[in-house]
Amino acid sequence: MRIVTLPGDGVGPEVTREAVKVLTGVCDVHGIDLSLEEHLVGGTAIRNAGSPLPRETAEACSAADAVLLGAVGDPEFDNLLPEQRPEIGLLKLRQVLGGFANLRPARAVPALMDSSPLRRDIFEGTDLLIVRELLGGLYFGEPRGFRNDNTEAFNTMVYSEDEVRRVARVAFQAAQNRRGKVTSVDKANVLETSRLWRQTVESVSKEFPGVELDHLFVDACAMHLVTDPRRFDVILTENLFGDILSDEAAVLTGSLGMLASATIGGPIDLFEPVHGSAPDIAGRGVANPLGAIASAAMLLRYTGGHETAARSIEDAVASVLDEGYRTPDIARGSGENIVSTEEMGSHVAKRAADNSRSGLAYHAV
Repeated sequence: MRIVTLPGDGVGPEVTREAVKVLTGVCDVHGIDLSLEEHLVGGTAIRNAGSPLPRETAEACSAADAVLLGAVGDPEFDNLLPEQRPEIGLLKLRQVLGGFANLRPARAVPALMDSSPLRRDIFEGTDLLIVRELLGGLYFGEPRGFRNDNTEAFNTMVYSEDEVRRVARVAFQAAQNRRGKVTSVDKANVLETSRLWRQTVESVSKEFPGVELDHLFVDACAMHLVTDPRRFDVILTENLFGDILSDEAAVLTGSLGMLASATIGGPIDLFEPVHGSAPDIAGRGVANPLGAIASAAMLLRYTGGHETAARSIEDAVASVLDEGYRTPDIARGSGENIVSTEEMGSHVAKRAADNSRSGLAYHAV
């Protein structure tokens, strides 16, 4: 596999370093040929190459099998126009790679029951997948901009049937391999785009008679995520709603630093932790690398088809948490061993490699 890594800004380089450590260790044990190439994106790319997505980066990503991203965003550039900021590099990258379906799993981790502000009886056993449409909606709609001497601003939300249909199929296919339920989230009581969304999802559902479909308005979904999260299996929604709801789902895992994501559907897959660049803690060695590490596991699964290797990483994360290792964001109780970003990555890397060796030995027998 030819992988381009884009560490990016803030804590991005720190968590990406640990994800690469785990990924390379597991690939070595499994005999998976891995080629890694690092490039610039975001604020660091503006600083060093004059663009949030340099041509060299875009070309390298287009020639790769997958991209592993850290984080994008730097307050140094907050005074720039929106089209010049680091975040535009990520939006352009998504367009270059063509992935339209963003998969964001959120599971209640048994070892982190005390890390969530929710009561255990509300969220214990939660295992859901948010499928977010990633190339449409307000983030990409035109026209957009300012007018009347910058005293007014406007954005345009646009969706076509084809855009909705293709991401809906991803959600229904995922549900077929899970518990067989899709909850489509919209605002069809007030938005024309949501009415189109709902009727198109209804049409696609007829292709999957074994999957149950229900609909929720986005505000109701936001409430149910923290009052009855076990009701959800696969949540399907548009770009902006998916961005907000998936961050809210962090409360189910104990920290935003636990969440991984995969962007699929285009020629090149993109994997990244859900969290941002967190400039306030950058360089302090306290960032949680588990979301980035879990994203590397998703890379092995979705791009490489290496399910056993992917599970060895996910099992290692669970084991390390069971043993009481914590980064500060998920530390809550006594008896926990607070470790740095690098130390957490090393613990997972060792356990993942051991899991891989054990699994290979088992299959050999």
